[in-house]
Amino acid sequence: MTRSWLVLVVAVCLVFGLRALLLIDATGLWSDELYSVGKSFQPSFSTLLAMLREDTHPPAYYALLWLWGHLVGQSPVSLRLLSWLAYLGGGLVMVAQAMAFGQAGTRAKVAATAALLAFCSPYPIRFAIEGKSYAVLVLLVALAWWWRRSRHPIAYGLVAGLAGLTHFYGLFLVLAAAAWDGWQRRWTMAAAALIGALPALAWMAYAADYLFSSRAGSWIGVPDYALFEETLARGLGLWPLPKLALLLLLLVVLRRWGGLCRWQWPGIDLLDRSGLIPSLLMVVGVVVVSFVKPMAFSRYFVVLLPAVVPVLAVQIGALELNRFGRGCGLVVLGLLLASWWGPGFSELDAGVGGVREQDQFHRISQRSSGLEERYSPRERLFNLSDRMEAAMGRIPSPSAPWRGKEALKQRLQEPDPPRQLWLASSGPPAAMERKLKPLQSWLERAGFRCEPHANDLSHGRLLRCRSESMGPSQ
Repeated sequence: MTRSWLVLVVAVCLVFGLRALLLIDATGLWSDELYSVGKSFQPSFSTLLAMLREDTHPPAYYALLWLWGHLVGQSPVSLRLLSWLAYLGGGLVMVAQAMAFGQAGTRAKVAATAALLAFCSPYPIRFAIEGKSYAVLVLLVALAWWWRRSRHPIAYGLVAGLAGLTHFYGLFLVLAAAAWDGWQRRWTMAAAALIGALPALAWMAYAADYLFSSRAGSWIGVPDYALFEETLARGLGLWPLPKLALLLLLLVVLRRWGGLCRWQWPGIDLLDRSGLIPSLLMVVGVVVVSFVKPMAFSRYFVVLLPAVVPVLAVQIGALELNRFGRGCGLVVLGLLLASWWGPGFSELDAGVGGVREQDQFHRISQRSSGLEERYSPRERLFNLSDRMEAAMGRIPSPSAPWRGKEALKQRLQEPDPPRQLWLASSGPPAAMERKLKPLQSWLERAGFRCEPHANDLSHGRLLRCRSESMGPSQ
């Protein structure tokens, strides 16, 4: 590969990464990111640990975020910036890993392919500025596979332990690697992984009351075809099945006219050293267990990236094509990059409404700034949203917090109830209406009339409710 092509690849990767960075505040924080704020942006570390005992995930990411917030400030931008930096670090480690696997004459092509997959494809881009643990998890897993390949058991065990404490899929991956290495009689590496898994297993015991209750992961369904399709879409982007068909057609064209003599499947050594075999074992185990206790969730399979990217890069980099074949490959690559640049960023750049994962908490925070008597079935998230909007200087610090259902009941039973109050919620329209309906019914029975106050919001509702004893101009 010539230097000009390498420069072009680096430029493309930079453009993708910088676009993600520039979109860091294009949308408001959605519910999961607000939960990250609520868990990590605490005044004391002991408060953080106590709160995480009632959470689905282990503590390492939230502990890192707590420290990060105290160092650089607690705001939506600092929350997402940590993920962006991890996205860069994870991508660089995957590129280095791919180069280590590549043959001497193909390393430039392997590095270029790995860079495009690590920095431009939908999976890493989707979580590049997500205020959650996924980008950090990818970085830790990539480092774990790097040290495992290099046969450095101490470094491998330490990083594997951090991956397990960052997300339980990291723990499952470490346990799968330990089982595989034990099967291959690599006792030192197997022992390193098992020792690394101990802290996460200890945390599972500490938080067992919640983790093994029906509340944990209650939003995850039993595995079905939709899980496969969604995971594929996260990897390939919009229209994953047509893209798969296009790639298969490309292989046929390359075999017949493009100079591709034969397709060589990756050897067992590459699949082993890259971590792909343990990754696939983890997937099989998680899916099987999910028929009893659902835990297979498409976004969690981002942990496969550090093993998949180097293997794909080595396979693609080893292709020997004629001029026509290289041209066809570049055309298909251009189409993929175009689809990743447009729809691939759609969830990070949601336009004027700032909708992120069907949430508009920040818009309600801005519209209700300065108002009193605010109530919501999601009061905690609105209080966190107010806090983050105030940290960005978009609203003044709230003079009164949002309150919930029980507080509304008690307020209506007081001798001197309010003459006017506000109801709000955010989320998918059907769920939003369902959660607001009980509160609105209580108010109507108490003699209030509620009217929409933010009709332009697609995923947020703000209702002004006034006592019918008040005149229309009051």
